[in-house]
Order: sequence, then structure tokens, then C-alpha cells
Amino acid sequence: MELPVLPNGDAPRTKPIGRRSFLRIGAAAVSAMAATVAALSPLRDLDPDDMPSIEKFLQKHYKEMTPEEMETALRRIRKEVEKLYDVRPELRDVRAKDGVEFVYALNLSRCIGCRKCVHACVEENNQSRDPEIQYIRVLEMPRGSIDMERGNHRYERPTVPDKNHFYMPVQCHQCAKPPCVKVCPVEATWQEPDGITVVDYDWCIGCRYCEAACPYWARRFNFAEPKVPKQKLNADMSYLSNRPRQKGVMEKCHFCLHRTREGQMPACLEVCPTGARKFGNVLDPHSEVSEILKSKRIFVLKEELGTLPRFFYYFDERYPRSGAADGEGTS
Repeated sequence: MELPVLPNGDAPRTKPIGRRSFLRIGAAAVSAMAATVAALSPLRDLDPDDMPSIEKFLQKHYKEMTPEEMETALRRIRKEVEKLYDVRPELRDVRAKDGVEFVYALNLSRCIGCRKCVHACVEENNQSRDPEIQYIRVLEMPRGSIDMERGNHRYERPTVPDKNHFYMPVQCHQCAKPPCVKVCPVEATWQEPDGITVVDYDWCIGCRYCEAACPYWARRFNFAEPKVPKQKLNADMSYLSNRPRQKGVMEKCHFCLHRTREGQMPACLEVCPTGARKFGNVLDPHSEVSEILKSKRIFVLKEELGTLPRFFYYFDERYPRSGAADGEGTS
């Protein structure tokens, strides 16, 4: 190897490394190696089954995948589900349709706090049973207030409703300006054209920024490996909704998109015994939800935050203004 020549024709002098410099360089190298070992040390505790396959690791972002690449991903997930649950799932990728924007409307005059919606959601969306993950919280609210902070979602009563309270289910509000999407560092969550905010479980890194950003307590984190009994697994699945999740990722309500994008209603709506829940396409001026938004006294939670929820609450006209919420927060 030839040394470079200085302008005066001399070869540059190499400065000898002193003892202190050598020790300083050596210490820096050791620190770098220690940091690398520390960063990789959690991998020692992983079960071989927890390690992502090369196919999954190299998978493109959902928005960039071709139909062929999506089918490859679906085949991989089908095999994983069949291996884990001994069930061959009806797994597909259900896309949003043009001219559709979904909204939810919930009649607080009729909700009786029975929580049937909570459990129907768990069953439909293959949510962990131990620990049980629930997308819907039903808040028992003192009459005269709609302050979420005063609500109790752990109420235990032999009969509901209680005359001194009203009941307010809360779930993902599918905001038009979702703060959860803004904070995701890897774009694992985004808003679809039909208004549904989704999560790609294969891209989520479990940082939980979205959980902290959500003002409606709608995000759930899998601290443990989700447990769903084989005999209770719902085999009707889609990529962005109710396929089984893994430990360390976020999940949330997605308006049962594997059902609603194919013309069905959400599971929580179908099981409601009082007809308190309404769902549909707000871009259709003749839909029931469009009529409700035009004719009812509606309100949204935490309107001052500017998240523009697609989840609306309302009261029957016969409901007295001095009733459940005394008209607070209406618009």
C-alpha cells in the first residue's frame, strides 16, 4: 500500500498511538460490543417459534404488496393458524369499497349496560380469553354527566340497568384525524378509505405510542401470548381484522371489517337486545345512520380535541333533557 504524498513531496508522518489513546479506543470498542450484546440479549429468551420466518421478515408493507405477494402472506398465515389451532381458516384480504364511509351511532336512551356487545366482540374477533382482551368498555355513568373519567367499567350488578345510572359503551371511534396514526413510528397503523383505522400485526413493533395517544382508551396491547380455545376460534378471518395476533403487538376495534365490508353488520350490533346500536354508510343519504345524524340530538366524546370521531351518541326525542346527561356535550 502506497502512502499519500504531501504537497512538499514528503510522505506524511504517522503519529504513534500512546498508551492513553490505545486504552481510550479500546474502551470505546468494548462499550460498543457490550451495547450490541445487551441489545441482542432478549433474543436468548425467545422460543424458536417466536422468531419470524424469513418470508414474514421480508414481507412488504400492506400498501405496497401486489395481489400475488398478499396471497403468499395469506398462505403463510393459514399454515400458522392451522399449526397452532388445528383449524383451516377462511382467511382473505377484504378491501374497502369506493363510495363508502362507515359511521356508528349509539342510542344512550336504550343501552341497558348488559355487556352482550362486549362478549360478542371478543368471540367474533378472536380476542384472547386469558387474559381476556376486550375492545368495548361499557361505562356506568352517574346521571347528569358524560365525563368519561367518572365512568365505571368494572360495575357488578345483579340486574341492569340501575335507575341512578346510564350506560355508555366506548370503543375505537375511527377518528377522521386519528392521533394514534400520527405517532406510529413504523406506519403499522393507518386510516383506510372507508374511515376504518387498521393495524397490521406483522408490522407493529409494540412501542405502544398509539395506546398513549388515543383519548378513548381504545387500543389494547398483548402483554402475553393470546389464548383462544381451539373450539372457539372464529375461522372466518381477514388480514386486517380478526386473524390471530401474537404477543407484543397492538390491536383494536376495526368495525368488524371482515363482515361490514361484505354487507353484514358488526357483531356487537347484531347481539344488542335493545337496538341501541346503528351502523352504516354515511355517504348514502338514505341510510339509517345518515337519517340519525340529520334528525337526532347527537354528540361526540371529547369534541374539543378535534379528532372528528365517526362514533356518535344520541338520545331518543322522548328522552328528557334533564335525563342521562342533561344535554351536556351535545352539538
